[in-house]
Amino acid sequence: MFPAEEVSSTQGIVISRSTEPEDRLAWVALVLSPGVGQMRALRAMSKLARPRELFTANLTQVEGLGLPAAAARFIAEGNAHAAAVKEIERIHEAGADFLTHDDVDYPERLREIYDPPAVLWYRGDPKNLALAGIAVVGTRSPSPYGQTMAQMLSRDLAARGLAIFSGMARGVDTYAHNGALEAKGKTVAVWGTGIDVIYPKENKRLAEQILMNGGTLITEYPLGTFPAPQNFPVRNRILSGMSMGVLVVEAAEHSGTRITARCAMEQNRDVYAVPGNVTNKNAWGPNTLIKQGARLTATWEDIWEDLPSHVRMGLEEKLSGGIESKGGGAASLFPETVPGTPLSAVEMQVFERLKLDESVQLDELIEALEEKLPAPEIFNALFELEMAGRVRCLPGKNYLRTF
Repeated sequence: MFPAEEVSSTQGIVISRSTEPEDRLAWVALVLSPGVGQMRALRAMSKLARPRELFTANLTQVEGLGLPAAAARFIAEGNAHAAAVKEIERIHEAGADFLTHDDVDYPERLREIYDPPAVLWYRGDPKNLALAGIAVVGTRSPSPYGQTMAQMLSRDLAARGLAIFSGMARGVDTYAHNGALEAKGKTVAVWGTGIDVIYPKENKRLAEQILMNGGTLITEYPLGTFPAPQNFPVRNRILSGMSMGVLVVEAAEHSGTRITARCAMEQNRDVYAVPGNVTNKNAWGPNTLIKQGARLTATWEDIWEDLPSHVRMGLEEKLSGGIESKGGGAASLFPETVPGTPLSAVEMQVFERLKLDESVQLDELIEALEEKLPAPEIFNALFELEMAGRVRCLPGKNYLRTF
């Protein structure tokens, strides 16, 4: 039945591998047809010698692929072909592109899961999807401690060559992406909207920074798809599916993050969790996961040491090569994440008064140091520390250490 081409298999569904334009068009046409989900699209394609045969099949033959009657008519009458042509034109106009399940850049780890997307829309570099990476997920309303841990762990892991996958939502996702960007590492944002619909809107600048830094934006939803609530839990399987493991920072009892953690377990991915204060409702998720067997994670080493040896060695070789090419030594292993400029005596006094897990209000800081430092020197030290990325200013003049 199948031509002499490379063949891929997903959960027992065998699909011939082809990258011909008409075959790629057929994949898009199929997923744009009404009532066709991801698994149904994969099963339908497995019954065709080549995807392009979708366009020459009559109504009876299309129905024989196991598609709903409305979808079969949509395809047999040529509407699916026309919709796919229009969609691809719009994709390119938006500066985006797409991957089908057949494409060489489609990530192998994602092919392994039970219900991989038949088509992915993307902007940026698609090769990032196959990088060894960790998915970082959590609440949209993290505490200062959660914000710091998400950004710090993402920064440290990205600096060591791991890609950071997240959903670009408010909260933990945003801090995870920012951490990767801070380390000049690779990060991938998995959206629950069309590739032309940025959500939340305040993260437009973040999306631009991800692309400028060589990262990738991806989605399984066609252009123009609005942020429907049901889309986001569904996309979580992609986050966990592409990753080697999922890191949960903060999550309440009834949280979408639990769906991602469950997907990770079902997909045989490692689960990591940052322990939290038991009085904080957002600590329920990670603390419960730890009780259930997730790896307690306090520093990047907790994840690094858990990586398969061949992955860890490969990343270490790349890092060593980068250091040698720059003529540096071990002391400059991670210059972006380990500040090299020593603190002044005043800056050190201010820095030591700040915390990682709890913000300090400016008035409290001034009062604590009033016998040692005048207020203008404290203001100047905070400014220098913030510019160096060692301190973050939260609303209400609350300050927090970043490491």
